[in-house]
Amino acid sequence: MAQKNEDNVQDAVTEADIEASNAQEHANGIIKTGVYASVGVGLIPAPVVDAVALTGIQLKMIHSLSKVYGVEFSESRGKSIIGALISGFSPLAIFTPAASLIKAIPVVGSITGMFTMSILGGASTYAIGKVFNKHFASGGTLMNLDASAVKDEFKQHFEEGKAVAKEAKASSTAKSA
Repeated sequence: MAQKNEDNVQDAVTEADIEASNAQEHANGIIKTGVYASVGVGLIPAPVVDAVALTGIQLKMIHSLSKVYGVEFSESRGKSIIGALISGFSPLAIFTPAASLIKAIPVVGSITGMFTMSILGGASTYAIGKVFNKHFASGGTLMNLDASAVKDEFKQHFEEGKAVAKEAKASSTAKSA
C-alpha cells in the first residue's frame, strides 16, 4: 500500500513538473516572439511610431504571459509597470526616446536610429518578458509586482537582451536578404 501511494505521489510530481516545464517553454516562445517583433518595430523609420508600437508589443506579451499562468490582466497596470521599469533604468529612459527621435535626421539619423531602436526595443522587451515570466511563475500577479524590487533583475535581463536582440536582428536581416 505504501508503495502504491509513493508511486501516485511520484506520478503527481512528474505531471506537475511537466506542466511547469510546458508553461516555461510556452512563455519563452512568447518572449522570443516579442523580441523579434520589437526588433522589427525598431526598424520603422518614422519617429515616435516605433515607441508606440513597442509599448503595444510589450503589453501583448505581458497579456499572453498572464494567460499562460492564469493571471488576471489589466492593460493600465501593465502600462504602469512597463513605465516604472523603463524609467527606473536611466540609459533606457534616456536613449529610447532619443533613438526614436534621431530618425528625423535624414539618412544618417534614420539609419542610426533604426539600428539603435531595434536593439533597445528588443532588449527591453526581453527584460520585461523575463521579469514578468519569473513573477507569474512564482505565483505573482500584476497587482503585486513591485517594479522597484525587480530593478536589478530588469537591468541584468536587459544586458542579456541586447545580445538576444542583436541575434534576432541578424536573423531577420538574413531571412530578408
